[in-house]
Amino acid sequence: MNCDLIHERIVTASYGELSDELTHELERHLADCSNCRTEREQLLALKVLADAYPVQEPEANLVARSRLRLEEALDALPPRRWFERMSQRMSNSFASLLAAPVAACLLLVVGVGAGTLGEYELAQHRAAHTVTTPQTAQVAPAQPAATTSVSTSTSANETAEIANVSSIVRQPNSGIVEVRYNQVVPRQIKGSMNDPAIRQLLMLASQNASSAGIRDDSVGLLAAECRSGHGCREAGIRDALLVALRYDKNAGVREKALKGLEPYVSEDVLVRDAVLEALMNDSDSRIRNAAINLLQPVEADTSVRQVLHTVADSDRNPYIRTVSRQVLDRVPEIQ
Repeated sequence: MNCDLIHERIVTASYGELSDELTHELERHLADCSNCRTEREQLLALKVLADAYPVQEPEANLVARSRLRLEEALDALPPRRWFERMSQRMSNSFASLLAAPVAACLLLVVGVGAGTLGEYELAQHRAAHTVTTPQTAQVAPAQPAATTSVSTSTSANETAEIANVSSIVRQPNSGIVEVRYNQVVPRQIKGSMNDPAIRQLLMLASQNASSAGIRDDSVGLLAAECRSGHGCREAGIRDALLVALRYDKNAGVREKALKGLEPYVSEDVLVRDAVLEALMNDSDSRIRNAAINLLQPVEADTSVRQVLHTVADSDRNPYIRTVSRQVLDRVPEIQ
């Protein structure tokens, strides 16, 4: 019997959802296959470890936050053009006609009418939402219950209910940062970069998919903290910069994250690996060049030299190839 099929049945059997007949077949196969027996033992051990940890209940505001993010994602989608909608309708109608010719004709007439009416209602709803949202944003700060300005850390409960970060402003000639964030209503907090609540909001803002500007501001501040020698690893800032360097779609955000990781290149293998990935795979030549400069303290490292050899031989950018060769010529081979 195919071991891949057996692996699927092992998972089903571990949750008590495999029939008796298939269970007997599974046991006969396991008696003769040591690899599959090992697979079952590992799965059962994983279940034991998982059961050892309590199941956490979701936050009370999880649904509200999820809906806000879903609305942001839907609003960011481009509207479908009329011929795309018509093509989709025709495709759906054709499939229905093949399945049930008579009923499909009736459903086609009803569906086209309902679809047209639904699109009209959706357009009306989005137009109303677009008009009312800016008005609400202007009125909200004037309401004491909607906007709160504090100089101390937010409570853990408030921070857990944050939907997203809307703006970041650093006051000139001071260490004060003002972060505005949204819960059910917009709120704001002021504090220094040493404030754990400010740091947590900045790390949350670094993953704001709807605004590259917010991500740029937050990653820039977090990177400045790391470069100034403040503790970043324990607070999770280093991990936030690693995520931004690897996955952010904005080149400016990735470049700031790379600069913020510079103090850790020599001592942290994870950071070094992320910089090497940027050197090999990043689409922006400025970031690849900056990565070469960051690797200067560890140029003699074997993994660094291997990547530099690869880049010097095959990178599509001639300048990057030249710089890589210069680095390799400068550092002697390890005997």
